[in-house]
Amino acid sequence: MQKKGTILVVILFIVALAVSQALFVVDQTQQAIVIMMGKPMQGTYGPGLHFKLPLVQQVVYFEKRILLYDAAPTEILTKDKKNLVVDNYTKWKIVNPLKFYKTVKNVRGAQARLDDIVYAHLRVELGQHDLSDIVSKSRSEIMTTVTDKSAGRAQDYGIAVIDVRIKRADLPEQNEKHVFDRMRAERERQAKQYRSEGEEESKKITAKADMERTIILAKAYKEAEESRGEGDAKSIKIYADAYQKDVNFFEFVRSLEAYRKSLKSDTTFVVTPDSRFLKYLK
Repeated sequence: MQKKGTILVVILFIVALAVSQALFVVDQTQQAIVIMMGKPMQGTYGPGLHFKLPLVQQVVYFEKRILLYDAAPTEILTKDKKNLVVDNYTKWKIVNPLKFYKTVKNVRGAQARLDDIVYAHLRVELGQHDLSDIVSKSRSEIMTTVTDKSAGRAQDYGIAVIDVRIKRADLPEQNEKHVFDRMRAERERQAKQYRSEGEEESKKITAKADMERTIILAKAYKEAEESRGEGDAKSIKIYADAYQKDVNFFEFVRSLEAYRKSLKSDTTFVVTPDSRFLKYLK
């Protein structure tokens, strides 16, 4: 009886061991493939409980989430022949575990391939731009191009490249001072050019304003002279018309005005008795 109990316990243990070897669980953040006799089986296993042949099949798990590869800083030559130390990182994801296992085996192998792919495209793209564009203007466009091209190459390894970014781009220490001096000289040249253009534009505006002022004054003087001439002409005409209506009265009024202006206090005149000026005083 005791012997039967021992046998039953052994059988239950073997069954439990077989069941544990036949079942495997894939986590929500994982994906898996089954390896049999060193060769991967077709199909990918997602989250949940799955079965396999005990002892002869093994399970290889892969990360399903986005992974980050931080590459070592490397020197790259720009279009204007400047060495640039670039520190970049890559966001990537395993999208085909079976192809991934057959080509690069594991994450370490994938990082080695990504390093080659990303560096190659990064070197080509940065080599087509000047240092100033890489540092200030075109970095976003360059990284978008590098990401797209790297993603196309990485598909052969079951990898999706999501984003490639430059964390830091520095000049080698021996080149920093030379480039800084050159950039400063370039900025000074641009500043002088802007000042010169500004002075030229200022002179143009001043000359135009002076010309318009001269034209306006000349036009105003012309109109004033025309108005004055018209007024004088009307005045002469009025005097002439009045003179024609009553010559004697007109002479009398003009003589009185002459007397009023000439015969002031303490004024002495020496004239002959028959002078026409004294005509109305006789």
